[in-house]
Amino acid sequence: MTVKGRAMPKVCIIGGGAAGLLAAGTAAACGARVTLIEKNPKPGRKLMITGKGRCNVTNHCTEVAELIKNVPTNGRFLYSAFSRFMPQDMMALVEAQGVPLKIERGNRVFPVSDKAVDIVDALQRYASRADFVQGTVKALLNDGARIEACVLEDGRRFYADAFILASGGCSYPLTGSTGDGYRIAKTLGHAVSELRPSLVALKSSNGFCALLQGLSLKNITLSLYQEGRKKPLYQDLGEMLFTHFGISGPLVLSASAYIRDFKSKRYYCLLDLKPGLSEEQLDKRICRDFEALSNKDFSNALDKLLPKKMIAVVIKRSEIPANKKVNQITKEERRRLIEVLKRFRIDLTDFWSIEQAVITSGGISVKEIDPKTMRSKLYNNLFFAGEIIDVDAFTGGFNLQIAFSTGFVAGESAAQLNQTKE
Repeated sequence: MTVKGRAMPKVCIIGGGAAGLLAAGTAAACGARVTLIEKNPKPGRKLMITGKGRCNVTNHCTEVAELIKNVPTNGRFLYSAFSRFMPQDMMALVEAQGVPLKIERGNRVFPVSDKAVDIVDALQRYASRADFVQGTVKALLNDGARIEACVLEDGRRFYADAFILASGGCSYPLTGSTGDGYRIAKTLGHAVSELRPSLVALKSSNGFCALLQGLSLKNITLSLYQEGRKKPLYQDLGEMLFTHFGISGPLVLSASAYIRDFKSKRYYCLLDLKPGLSEEQLDKRICRDFEALSNKDFSNALDKLLPKKMIAVVIKRSEIPANKKVNQITKEERRRLIEVLKRFRIDLTDFWSIEQAVITSGGISVKEIDPKTMRSKLYNNLFFAGEIIDVDAFTGGFNLQIAFSTGFVAGESAAQLNQTKE
């Protein structure tokens, strides 16, 4: 097959997630004959659960520098990919497929319908010219310089001129992200950095977390600190949840992306349970409550201030006797109570399991990938896209944009491989 004097290759894409679908549609649009191999009956399964089923498809950043700032791991590697396929390009692509979008807080982009399935359908329509094959890839055969064929577990083989490995990470294995791509890359001689969870719940050594299991706190400020540093690594207002092992929820998942190493560093977070009140205002509020309940025990005077489940923990931390009458509580004791309410400390010990993480941090070394084409530096017809690469971002649609930008570049580059002139 030739188009305008150049031979268009066959492109085989492994993985039908966000990156794989974008790569498939782009390669096909460039005239390539595309085969998309996915282990699930339908591609895009992991996208169905992103954004709590709403799919935060991208972030409405207009500057490449802003995108890179939100990619703490190897962000500069993505300069070329972001420059060639920006969030506005992705939004235009989705809307061209008939799915209107909206922009919410933090420039997060969602479908107007709030249904992730609409984004999946749009990507499937975009990639509809590709031949879909259900199967699990076992290996990539090579001659030392080029990939020759893709071998499935059932023995089927697919030959192509170019191959794109876009098989995702290790998180949410039930959606098909079981780390197959890392294993395949290693067999080809590619270096894979240590894999760890990101955008994940966090474990705590504080026993009170189990006592508060199931309690959701809204409109609180969470500040993440590394022990020994005064400035917080992360701080935001929002929602979190106590679990039997520690803490979870939107604020916690966002905070986890700022934690690099639990092995040699210690981390903790401080909760401001009353972020709308200064310490002086909070003291006045407590005084009013105590004045109205002057003959009650301290343990019975916090119902308007705290969720019932949290009262016993706060009392213990304040070191104020639970049976002390509130009209006898001293100014110093009120100061200790305010300290607990404004700086409720939770010690962190580890990430929750990588299987429960939103994304996988780590992956194929960016030193072995050409950033302008996403092509392997070890094999001249192998390309990478998406989560399998050692890049990961904060929440807000940035990780999906990485998948889309790298998928676009890999798809276009693979389709233009071995161009020949008339």
